[in-house]
Amino acid sequence: MNFIRSFESAARHLSFTRAAQELGYTQAAISTHIRGLEKYLGRDLFVRGTRSIALTEIGEAFLPTLRQALHQIDSATEGIATTSRDRSVIVACPLSLAENWLPGCLARFRAASPGIEVVVNATIWDNPDDEIADISISVNRNDEVPMGATPLWGETLSFVCSPALARDLDEGKGLSSRTRILIAGRQEYWKIFQDAPGLAVTDAGAALKTNSTNVALEMAVHGMGVTIALTSLCDRFIDRGLLVEPFAIRPPSPWAYYGQEPPARRSTGAHLLWKHILAEVDEVAQRRNGPSV
Repeated sequence: MNFIRSFESAARHLSFTRAAQELGYTQAAISTHIRGLEKYLGRDLFVRGTRSIALTEIGEAFLPTLRQALHQIDSATEGIATTSRDRSVIVACPLSLAENWLPGCLARFRAASPGIEVVVNATIWDNPDDEIADISISVNRNDEVPMGATPLWGETLSFVCSPALARDLDEGKGLSSRTRILIAGRQEYWKIFQDAPGLAVTDAGAALKTNSTNVALEMAVHGMGVTIALTSLCDRFIDRGLLVEPFAIRPPSPWAYYGQEPPARRSTGAHLLWKHILAEVDEVAQRRNGPSV
């Protein structure tokens, strides 16, 4: 194939030098390829002059059929590559959501589209810069939303703790002796609850700290304290009875998840998954009677 492509390029340009530049070879390599092809065929393909080359009659006759064959090979290769790309989707998603809501969403997508491979790139930072991703989800404050991003759902905050700890609170033991589990970068959650009408959470006790919402929630499950997190991340724990909300209030959150629709040039699989994500988002919104995309 190297010999054939070298011949086609040299014939098209009528120059070994320009063929070498196009294919990334040296001029000597192009000349060697063509000599090898001529030896195999037993015929000269070029008339070589001092400063120029020209096709022989055999070269002229050989070129059209060769070009057609190369075009068919390239088309077949591109078809296979495109099919492969269409059946693989890369999703960049914050670790908090990738460990929580996303797996269930993807499980239902895989059940409906088993032939599409999904690769999840769980990101750590609030603003992932992942250009290779087909679909990007980020968690952002409402004054730092990426351009063109769409909110996945109306996000609220939940104050949660273990059922046993909640029973203590019901008995009037208060929060003063209860450890607060703080999430790095989200300390404002506590101020939001402190400012909420009818609540008194200012007397919460000492603090544990973590940089992961899911770690904070697991700590709360094990009775290590009380924490505040996005309701979308608390839902799974609440539904399973592992955590409860001792206060019947969910104030709006300044932080939320945002999705970036795949560009038009992305694969069919990417657009199918994005459509599925939007459908799942609608279900979450309807369940909470909040806004949807």
